Amino acid sequence: MKTILFSTAIYNRNRISFLYGLTPFIVEPYYITRNRRGKKVLYGRINGANEIRSFEYEKISNIKILGMQNFRL
Repeated sequence: MKTILFSTAIYNRNRISFLYGLTPFIVEPYYITRNRRGKKVLYGRINGANEIRSFEYEKISNIKILGMQNFRL
C-alpha cells in the first residue's frame, strides 16, 4: 500500500507528509529503491532543505498526499 501511495505522488509530483519514527516530515519524493541491506527506502527532498535523504519504509507511518501542492524540478 505504501508503494502505491509513493508511486502516485512521484508520478503526479505531489508533496507527501508522513511520520518517520515520531518526527513529522513534508517531502518531495523522487524514487523508491532498496538499500544495501535489502530494505526498501524512499529518497526525497525535505521541504525547505537542499539535501536528498533516504527514509526506510518500516519507519514511515501516517502517509498523506498533499493535494494541490505540486513541485517542479
